[in-house]
Amino acid sequence: MSKKIALVTGASRGIGAAIATQLGEDGMYVVGTATAKKGADMIAENFSKQSINGKSAILDLSSIDSIKELAKNLEAQPPNVLVNNAGITRDNLFIRMKQEEWDEVINTNLSGIFYMTQSFLKPMIKGRYGRIINITSVVGSTGNPGQANYASTKAGIVGFSKSLAREVGSRGITVNCVAPGFIDTDMTRVLTDAQKSQIMGEIPLERLGEASEIAKTVSFLASDDANYITGETIHVNGGLHM
Repeated sequence: MSKKIALVTGASRGIGAAIATQLGEDGMYVVGTATAKKGADMIAENFSKQSINGKSAILDLSSIDSIKELAKNLEAQPPNVLVNNAGITRDNLFIRMKQEEWDEVINTNLSGIFYMTQSFLKPMIKGRYGRIINITSVVGSTGNPGQANYASTKAGIVGFSKSLAREVGSRGITVNCVAPGFIDTDMTRVLTDAQKSQIMGEIPLERLGEASEIAKTVSFLASDDANYITGETIHVNGGLHM
């Protein structure tokens, strides 16, 4: 492709911001989304500072109407690289988990990816080229106490990706997952020293991952070097899960 257009959800901070920046540095035009104007402004500011060619947009993954509106706004220049990164957590022990805690996570993390991918797949099929990269999590493979809802969505995304990869491969479209382990982001920085020490003891490389390491993996899968890779899940976790 002479010019790749990437759409990255949840691009205001952490892993999403690193992915959007990396793809921009790779020469792609990047559309980064956030759930609110404050986040969208952060994306635009980051793009400006990093001289990234792109723009920000507001997107509520739990709203079909919001997804349809974004697709309509990008109709003239639809993305051929889709990175489904955004997600939420509503942690609670299963026996105490409320229905809304289950529904919110399922609707955003799993159904949101379904509607996003379906909204942008047709132009990829027409152009006979596409890269769909879904960000899952190590807990989708290992499970985690208090995250039955979140882990279910991340495991579901893997099955979704494999099935879609079989359907669209003949159209030059690859579908893969990247499963981060414990990454140094705002979410992990609030952990206590004792919690961090316990986590480190389970990771052979004895450190947290960097958001840039996830971004570089996504960059590879979005590149022509990964033309023959589809239906795969790449674990980036320092050996926490093998």
